[in-house]
Amino acid sequence: MKKSYKNIFSLLAAVMLACITTGTLKAQDTLKMATDSATVVVATPAVQAASAVVEPTIDGGDTAWMIVAAAFVLMMTIPGLAFFYGGLVRQKNVLNIMMQSVVLTAVITVQWVVLGYSLAFSSSSGPLAPFIGGFDWAFLKQIGVSDLSPYFISHSQPTADGGTIGTIPHMLFILFQGMFAIITPALIIGAFAERIKFGGFLLFSVLWATFVYDPVAHWVWSGDGWLFKLGALDFAGGTVVHVNAGIAALVMAIMIGKRKNYKGHAIPPHNIPFVVLGTALLWVGWIGFNAGSGLAADGLAANAFLATHLATATSAATWALLDYIFNKKPTVVGIATGAVAGLVAITPAAGFVGVTGALLIGLMVAVLCFIMVGYVKVKLGYDDTLDAFGVHGVGGIWGAIATGLFATPAIQSYSGLFYGNAGQLVTQLIATGVTIIYSGVLTFVLFKIVDKLVGIKATPKEESVGLDLTQHKEVAYTAID
Repeated sequence: MKKSYKNIFSLLAAVMLACITTGTLKAQDTLKMATDSATVVVATPAVQAASAVVEPTIDGGDTAWMIVAAAFVLMMTIPGLAFFYGGLVRQKNVLNIMMQSVVLTAVITVQWVVLGYSLAFSSSSGPLAPFIGGFDWAFLKQIGVSDLSPYFISHSQPTADGGTIGTIPHMLFILFQGMFAIITPALIIGAFAERIKFGGFLLFSVLWATFVYDPVAHWVWSGDGWLFKLGALDFAGGTVVHVNAGIAALVMAIMIGKRKNYKGHAIPPHNIPFVVLGTALLWVGWIGFNAGSGLAADGLAANAFLATHLATATSAATWALLDYIFNKKPTVVGIATGAVAGLVAITPAAGFVGVTGALLIGLMVAVLCFIMVGYVKVKLGYDDTLDAFGVHGVGGIWGAIATGLFATPAIQSYSGLFYGNAGQLVTQLIATGVTIIYSGVLTFVLFKIVDKLVGIKATPKEESVGLDLTQHKEVAYTAID
């Protein structure tokens, strides 16, 4: 008993000494108790002074989660998008569409490391700073394996100069954002499927990533970006990814022209099970896309996961109901399309809306995209082969606007129109409108340049034979002897 009292008095004395010498009650900085003997070790004043500013460190939990999230986003392009688009095209073009997904994964990865990341996220000087990054991080120079990410959303640590820094390695942030850079031009594939030359496609995609995607990413997500400073909200890529790619898809579909035998309605998919498989991979992978965009393993990531899954489920169910009402039968391709539309629309809002917002976003995007794909496209007559604009463009525009309607301070410290802040809706409209104009104009210019240099549209004969044979000298399915 006396020994216990002695240990207690020693502990109280140590705490009092810590309060006097450091002016803080953080006992963990001054005390260490051995569990077996209750021995107290008091830090010296020199040690206390040195530990007043804690050196920022990599958080193991956040890092592990973000490695998984980056892998999930990679899975969205290959195999997710490859199967989804591959199943929707005709048999003679399935390898071509899959090749486009795989080659973009390879080529845009190189472009991102060599130049793209620096243009999107580094700082430049002078009047260009709000619009494009510099070359400080080209080839990822000056970035070490232990450097912390300068970008963060929900988790941050104080630095000695009074600033804050993220909790994951800088290289991991680069890798995660690189997956977004890969899938964005890959989404455009759906607009010109079955009628584009492989060389023209590849050159256009690299130029588009450099001159369209990278600048828009800088505007919205870089701390120097003018839309970021304006207060535009885009949690995981509503404007940067889906509006951007969707508008480019519409411009490409119009400029490249209709397929040879296009009759104003969808040509039956060659493999619907591929579509289901691709949808499933996209749905699961999108969890990394959205929940990973908080850059930490925390409650915000959990909310983004829930909002994403709920909006997607709502949109898929709504599309199936609309199919039943207007087409008499719910279709597998329809429910898959509805799920993707829900994933698209919730992307910019996942970190800002709650359950009510997610439900309404999922409900409305199904209605809007169903009308666009089933009626408006047919009425206007353009050939958006796999509805890249009808789903990603329209869904992305609705999601960006809906963020300005349903953002709630219960999730983060942002409010939309329905929570008393009409200004946020105005900001979202500005960001969406500017992205539409920039992406549309630059896509038009790049199309003209590439068409002059190498040609873009496949010849009628190449279309008739199929792009698998004419562009790659391969066939997807061989006859059994």
